[in-house]
Amino acid sequence: MKNLKLKSARAELDMSQAELAQAVGVTRQTINLIESGEYNPTIKLCIAICKVLRKTLDQIFWFEEEVPVVEQKSIYGRINL
Repeated sequence: MKNLKLKSARAELDMSQAELAQAVGVTRQTINLIESGEYNPTIKLCIAICKVLRKTLDQIFWFEEEVPVVEQKSIYGRINL
């Protein structure tokens, strides 16, 4: 899943991938891979990125998954008493 939150937060500060990468000690390619959803960074790297971007972990790395509502049937509906 692409990390558009990271890309947006970086753009808010008018920061390039290379500048963010240098600030957190990784390559520009690493930032690109994180933004494209092809690399899951360590928690240490996530924290470093958030500090530079002045955001929380939730703001950058929390993804709300749409979970379909499934009809739940009571166990009692399946038991003949």
